[in-house]
Amino acid sequence: MALSLGERVAVAALAKLLYDFLPASGNGSTSFPLAAAQVGIPEAWPQGKPSKEPGIVALLVWTLENRRGKFCSLIQEVVLQSITWRGRSSTPLTREEIVDLNRLLLGVSFKIPELHSLAFLDSLPSASPPTAAAAAAPRLVEEAVYVDLQRDLIALSSLEPQARGYAFEQFLSKAFAAFGLAPRSGFRNTGEQIDGSFLLHHHTYLVEAKWQNSKTDAADLRAFAGKVRDKAAWSRGVFISNSGFTDVGLEAFGRGHQVICVEGLDLYEALERRLDLADVIALKDRHAVETGRPFVRVRDLFP
Repeated sequence: MALSLGERVAVAALAKLLYDFLPASGNGSTSFPLAAAQVGIPEAWPQGKPSKEPGIVALLVWTLENRRGKFCSLIQEVVLQSITWRGRSSTPLTREEIVDLNRLLLGVSFKIPELHSLAFLDSLPSASPPTAAAAAAPRLVEEAVYVDLQRDLIALSSLEPQARGYAFEQFLSKAFAAFGLAPRSGFRNTGEQIDGSFLLHHHTYLVEAKWQNSKTDAADLRAFAGKVRDKAAWSRGVFISNSGFTDVGLEAFGRGHQVICVEGLDLYEALERRLDLADVIALKDRHAVETGRPFVRVRDLFP
């Protein structure tokens, strides 16, 4: 069956990623044609000597259209041969490349459990130094988790105001846990309430969460920044406001604080686009360090 336009786009992205996995020819034990032959579809590799990337596209398209049941076996064979071939060089196959591969395979409606195995992923080296793309690569979070979190976030809008604030905190704790941020629920110190905290890259972030009709202004930001300053010198804070922040408030709040800002639309877009919430926080943090500005939208960090 002919591929849809979306599948064609996904195949083009897969071909670009797989380009460095194997040679196209000239190797008697590891190559794309040999991988196809190994799983019983030698005819999937185009005849003659095609250019490498068009050859990979043709290999993937032919397999999906003619022997779809062989597609997962083909990808696994390519990975196995790549481990051998790349292992002979100074650029072994990395965990980040497999994470990218798993993400792109969803575009053609495949998920290969063996490639998601933590034991397998942990056996691979990580890219060093990490590239910007690798830093922004999503963690292995199940599709169902994203769907569940999106549903929970949307459902908060139908709650009564008194119940919604607590439910919002519970939602954030669930989201932080899903992305490995080790959340702690709200706690009260003498004279102040903290909505919670989480860990990211060995740093503790205090959390202020607000769900209200009006946008957050400078007064609320300054109050939270004061709570953060009163803790350890290395403390950091994340102010999460579902309604967002006023431009005047952000301008009045100024620069140089240990606080970054997240709005409700950031949360929705991160889940909708299947981004890693830990990476969203990390890049917002980096933007604040580099510019002094506490707020940047997800759509600007991940255009």
